[in-house]
Amino acid sequence: MNLQTLSKIATALVAPGKGILAADESSGTIKKRFDSINAESTEINRRNYREMLFTTNKVSQFISGIILFDETMRQNSNNGISLVETITNNGMIPGIKVDKGAKQLAGSTSETITEGLDGLRERMEEYNQLGAKFTKWRGVIEIGDCIPTQYCIKTNAHALARFAALSQEAGLVPIVEPEVLMDGTHDIDACMRVTETTLREVYYELGCQNVALEGTLLKPNMVLSGKNATDRAPKEEVAEKTLASLMNTVPSSVPGIVFLSGGQSDEEATVNLDSINKASKMTKAPWQLSFSYGRGLQAAPLKEWKGVESNAKAAQKSFYQRAEVTSAAREGTYSP
Repeated sequence: MNLQTLSKIATALVAPGKGILAADESSGTIKKRFDSINAESTEINRRNYREMLFTTNKVSQFISGIILFDETMRQNSNNGISLVETITNNGMIPGIKVDKGAKQLAGSTSETITEGLDGLRERMEEYNQLGAKFTKWRGVIEIGDCIPTQYCIKTNAHALARFAALSQEAGLVPIVEPEVLMDGTHDIDACMRVTETTLREVYYELGCQNVALEGTLLKPNMVLSGKNATDRAPKEEVAEKTLASLMNTVPSSVPGIVFLSGGQSDEEATVNLDSINKASKMTKAPWQLSFSYGRGLQAAPLKEWKGVESNAKAAQKSFYQRAEVTSAAREGTYSP
């Protein structure tokens, strides 16, 4: 592990005005997205859609890196160059999702543990050879009746730390993603409590496993009311409680925090990110506060594309616009 190199990559991923495109949807997830536009989810269609995003002119002004799915990591573009090389040639950093998804936690009927640690060292080595510079692993925490349990939080935090240690061993920057889902009717204070408990456990485990925080990034949820809450908290409260949770739990040696959009609408994710960055200037938060959005960047261009090649230019324009406004929000200068 070369900590100087890892730190340099982590810092580049959260460069001012820039954030990360999450294009790491599993085959099942992207099929649902394609179904919504009546497009068939074939390997060629998936390749064409993602290549369209990656080759959008000058989008690297706003996008620093792209998280890929295993299939995409191995695909070539239409001109025969690998998509990894295409991303690099367009001024962005390629990364890879390495977890195998959330599965039922043993002894629980409603909580999950993320799998994928078996064979991970060998997969990391291969991804490094394929050109990846960073990795991502997602743990899922749900708020509901009598959940989350400490058992669920501890097992997911331990897995996140094992992943991060293996990633750094392979010379790849780990993006640690403990997501507290916004599904449910809970209020924002419940989300804040669970988020803080989860983050404390994650950083305890990272310390136990000697992970160098300077060579990592955190991808957390914002602190939000449940999606189905009767009285959802406004953006100002989201910013206040998100920043308070992070200040209480995340060490200042972490270079940056890249928020997930997590089921928020495009506009909600943008407005909340903007509000957090505006407030952070007052609190003097020690980290870069950026984004790692999937749907928040892709929903609009996907609708424009519709699975039709002749719509590619219009879809690229839509993607560029989403990246531009999200970049403004990342700087706290967004205006609807």
